[in-house]
Amino acid sequence: MTVTETKTATAISLRGLTKTFGDVTAVDGIDLDLAEGEFFSMLGPSGSGKTTVLRMVAGFETPTAGQVLLGGVDVTALPPYARDVNTVFQDYALFPHMSVLQNVEYGLRVKRVERRERRKRAVEALETVRLQGFAERRPHQLSGGQRQRVALARALVNRPKVLLLDEPLGALDLKLRREMQIELKAMQREAGITFVFVTHDQEEALTMSDRIAVFNGGRIEQLAAPAELYEHPATAFVAGFVGTSNLLEGEVAVAVLGTAGTFTVRPEKIRMLPVSAVVETDGCTATGVVREVVYLGSATQSVVDLDAGGTLLVLEQNAQGSAEGSLGRRGEAVRLSWRREHAVSISDQTPISSVRELR
Repeated sequence: MTVTETKTATAISLRGLTKTFGDVTAVDGIDLDLAEGEFFSMLGPSGSGKTTVLRMVAGFETPTAGQVLLGGVDVTALPPYARDVNTVFQDYALFPHMSVLQNVEYGLRVKRVERRERRKRAVEALETVRLQGFAERRPHQLSGGQRQRVALARALVNRPKVLLLDEPLGALDLKLRREMQIELKAMQREAGITFVFVTHDQEEALTMSDRIAVFNGGRIEQLAAPAELYEHPATAFVAGFVGTSNLLEGEVAVAVLGTAGTFTVRPEKIRMLPVSAVVETDGCTATGVVREVVYLGSATQSVVDLDAGGTLLVLEQNAQGSAEGSLGRRGEAVRLSWRREHAVSISDQTPISSVRELR
C-alpha cells in the first residue's frame, strides 16, 4: 500500500519495508509517508506487524528489505543513537535511584550537554508534561500516570523530530488511560513533534490520531483519518477491528437491502421500533425478535434475530427513558430501521456467515 499524501514536509518515509523471521513475514513490503507534526497511529492485533515497523523506524530491528528515511535521509543502516528519534515504552524504564529531574536530564548527560543548559531543558520538559514541583521526587513516589509523564519528558527533552510510543498507556487503569489520551494529544500539539503511536486499542487510536493505519498480517488494510476509518471501513477486518459492526452479505443483504454485496452497519446507527411502526420509504428496515439485552451503563445493547436470517446488534444510548424498560424487551418483536447511507459497502468479499457481529 502506497501513501504519498502529506500535510507539510515528510517526517518519515518507508519504502518497501519488509521484515521476516525465518519463514514468518512480520512486515510485508510497506510503503508509507508520515507528515511532520502528525499524530500517526498504527493499530492492529498482536502479531499484525505494527510494533515491528516501529522497531525498524527506531533502529532496534534491521529490515530484511526496504528503506527507512527520516526527513528524507536514509537511516536504514544507522544504529538507534544516530537517529533523531526517541522511544517511549509501556514499562517507562525509569531509574528508581534517581529523582524525577535526574531521570529527565539523563539523556542530556550522556550527550555531555552543559549542566546549566540540561537543567533548563529538563525543567521546561517537566512543565510541558505538567509536572512542575515533582522534580525531587523518586519514581516510587509517583502514580502510574505521573511516571508515564516523566518518561515522556525524558524523551521530549532531547527535542527529537520524531517520538515513537509503543503501547505507552497499556499499564494504566481505564480512567487514567482516558485522561492520558487527551493530555498526550495536547502535549503533541504543543510540542509540534511527529508522534508515531502503536496500540491495539481502537478507542485510543480514534481519540488521538490525525491518521490511523490498520495493520493485519504484516500489511496495512486501510489508512485514513479516524472518522473516515470508522464510518467507511474498507474491509470486513477493519469494520470488525475498529469498533463493533454488523456485517450483511449474501441472501440477507438482498432481502434487507435489496442488493447483493457485502455491507457493514454500525449498531448505533440502527433504531429499534415497534414492529408495526412506519419507517422512511428511502431507508432500510428489517423485522426480528430481541434475543438478548445487555446493560452497558451509558447505553443498552440488544441482540436481534432477524426474520430474514442472521443477527443484528443495536446500541441505544440511555439518555431517554429507563434502562429497565429496555431490559424488558427480551422476546419482543421489533422493527429495525437505518438510513441507507449507513449501510456501507466494503471491498472485502471473503465468505463469512450471512449476518454477524464483527468485533
